[in-house]
Amino acid sequence: MKPALFFLSILAIGCSLNSYGQHTIIQAWRTSDSIPVPESVLPASNRNELYVSLIDGKGNEKDGKGGVGIIYKDGRVKNLNWVTGLNAPKGMALYKNRLYVADITDLVVIDVKKAQVIQTIPVPGSVFLNDVTVDKKGTVYVSDTRENKIYKVTDHRPEVYLEQVTGANGLKSIGTDLYVLAGKELWKLDARKNKTVIASGFEQGGDGLEPTGDGGFIVTCWAGLIYHVSPTGSIYKMLDVQGRMNTADLAYEASSKTLYVPTFNNYSVVAFELK
Repeated sequence: MKPALFFLSILAIGCSLNSYGQHTIIQAWRTSDSIPVPESVLPASNRNELYVSLIDGKGNEKDGKGGVGIIYKDGRVKNLNWVTGLNAPKGMALYKNRLYVADITDLVVIDVKKAQVIQTIPVPGSVFLNDVTVDKKGTVYVSDTRENKIYKVTDHRPEVYLEQVTGANGLKSIGTDLYVLAGKELWKLDARKNKTVIASGFEQGGDGLEPTGDGGFIVTCWAGLIYHVSPTGSIYKMLDVQGRMNTADLAYEASSKTLYVPTFNNYSVVAFELK
């Protein structure tokens, strides 16, 4: 079966399953070009573009094949070789003109104006760095899914922030709180690291985490699930394409109510409208 027809068959199945609770998602577009193992998507500041981390190989190999590409918000590809020479880049976070990228055991810093890697920060003890977020002061947090840890990087100096975070993956800094996808749960950590379980019961371990702007969240699970989490912590499954398509570390724009979802082994980025 051709890739486009294969995807349409996937979407047809997914759409028949996406009316869980009060929210649904509808496909807006899918990239037509083959994207080399996209893991994470992030909107560029003040531009109609998205950064896409490209593993282009295995997710745990330091092979130098990875990079960061740029696509437009309508699905057209701009440049898949914007930054090259990374290993298996995953989560990204933007602070001013610096793009921070998790790259197996390193935190890579890219100057977005120059499109150049300006620093590589080794994270001692890390094994599988996954997602990244930055707080309003510029402090970087990065999860290690295999080691069940969250690291904190201040002034380019990494340290362990929290241990025993089962399956630590998606991160999002909001105000003084840090939201964390820990296995099948969504946590909130306050400034003193006090934990509150916001939601639980995801069928698979959480991957991507994005706030909807009204107190809720959207959560993806790499295996092929997309959930809406209400402000009260109720979860609604909006898409289930397990075994047919991956749904990795998404981006969400509240202004347009658009989800941008990298499909990993399906070599595409898909945009959905949240209804």
